[in-house]
Amino acid sequence: MAWTDVLGRLPGIATALRYRRDWLRTDITAGLVLTALLIPAGMGYAEAAGLPAYAGLYATIVPLLAYAVVGPSRILVLGPDSSLAPLIAAAVLPLAVAGDQDDALALAGVLAVLVGLILLIGGFLRLGFVTELLSKPIRLGYLNAIALTVVVGQLPKLLGFSVDATGVLAELAETGRAVFDGKVDPVAAGIGVGSIAIIVAFRMWLPIVPGVLVAVVAAIALCAAADLTDDIPMVGALPEGLPLPSIGGVDWHDVARLIGPAAGIALIAFADTGVLSRTFASRHGEDVNGSTEMKAIGTANIAGGLFGGFPVSASGSRTPVAEQSGAHTQLAGVVGALAVLVFVLVAPGLTAYLPDAALAAVVIVAATALIDVGGMVRMWHMSTVEFWLAVAAFLGVVFAGVLQGILVAIGLSFVAVVARVWQPYRTELVRTTDRPGYHDIERHPDGHRIPGLVLVRFDAPLFFANGEIFDEYVRGVVARAPTPVEWVVVAAEPITGLDTTAVDELVDLDNYLAGKGIRLAFAEMKGPVKDRLIRFGMGDRFDPSHFYPTVEAAVADFLEHADRTRDHPQE
Repeated sequence: MAWTDVLGRLPGIATALRYRRDWLRTDITAGLVLTALLIPAGMGYAEAAGLPAYAGLYATIVPLLAYAVVGPSRILVLGPDSSLAPLIAAAVLPLAVAGDQDDALALAGVLAVLVGLILLIGGFLRLGFVTELLSKPIRLGYLNAIALTVVVGQLPKLLGFSVDATGVLAELAETGRAVFDGKVDPVAAGIGVGSIAIIVAFRMWLPIVPGVLVAVVAAIALCAAADLTDDIPMVGALPEGLPLPSIGGVDWHDVARLIGPAAGIALIAFADTGVLSRTFASRHGEDVNGSTEMKAIGTANIAGGLFGGFPVSASGSRTPVAEQSGAHTQLAGVVGALAVLVFVLVAPGLTAYLPDAALAAVVIVAATALIDVGGMVRMWHMSTVEFWLAVAAFLGVVFAGVLQGILVAIGLSFVAVVARVWQPYRTELVRTTDRPGYHDIERHPDGHRIPGLVLVRFDAPLFFANGEIFDEYVRGVVARAPTPVEWVVVAAEPITGLDTTAVDELVDLDNYLAGKGIRLAFAEMKGPVKDRLIRFGMGDRFDPSHFYPTVEAAVADFLEHADRTRDHPQE
């Protein structure tokens, strides 16, 4: 009974128990349509990651089957992805024996297992929020850079030659020299460029037909008919049989060196998957828990890594195809995975006629979909700071490498956050004749100050980096006041935090103002911030009389005090 309960909690099993017969036909149809993209895309992204093309099929079959059981999203399609391919190549190829694809594949499998373990642990620890480290500007710059990295890496294959350089600029320079030196293979280049033209043409004028499938089939047919297998680089025949465990031969030193890249890949994989999962779930009126999704992606990566695959994430191109084809449940992914498996078992020799140039065309077209120049332009108009963060992410990935670039961009995001809090918006508040309350003098320069009272607002938590700035700002406003100041009231609602350094600055400010006969008070300060003042030993200095529930209450008390002072000057 206990095992039945456990199995019933698995999303895929729960869906199967509630499965409706009218979903069956569309799920099967969607799975078969999906297969047309799964095969060329999987093989293409494997080559983009520096791995044998057949690994992309293994990285498609096993994760899809695993996710169908544990994945919370009903139609999410997992598999090799263009945004992960450069990360995998950057992590695996430097450790692999030169030219040894089996060694590279074993390392990629271990990398997938590590990625899966990190995601699985993160899911159990409910760390789904970590994707917030990848802000929109970082993702925008990162995806544009990934597109450039992938396209530059595939250009030599598209044109029928190879380069030994590493890094975007070095690869681009060597590709340019090769083209200038006449190393372009006209047959391979013709097939590659023609494949791009076919894919783009079908996408523009006949989107219901998968242009990727048409281009790949046409390339295979042409090469078989013209017997080009010895003339241009080919993908080669697939190994016969089922995918088997293939992570042997990797030592612990290599495992240790893969942990850092695995963490970066896990972050990107879950960021992409989390966004897609939430998007498609909301379209269908469903809810997806981020931590459950993280565990599911982790499980799928572990399963794929153990059986000849490499790290995978949700696919932003294949998931919409499944949705548009009428997929209702995870069964569509299962059908797609089984159809790919049938292809591996029944026609492994067919890919011997598939040219590298055609696969490069598939990858290049897919990668260009990541380019978002319009997004960069909109970012510039919305926020120059965030635009430059996006540029920093782009340049970091292009010049420093994918993983290093991501870390640089995340670091810059933290710097930007600190900078905003370090130099927050602050203003003096004044009264206006046309509306109640107290308002920003910068927006209402015609407002009126209350003689003897300074009202200020500081829009940030008070901490070590801005405590002195707050102190100096208040002193400056007091010094510039047109009439002698008796009270300073801080509209403290935006102050959401306080540390010990900032408390010291408050004490210094209070002492400075008291020396001038000025009282310091706070309005609308949040309870947790007042609690911190008490915990820091400031309960006597800033007793309850220093706090007001609203700015209006503080002003009313000041005016009452001013009236008493006029009537009884000796007080």
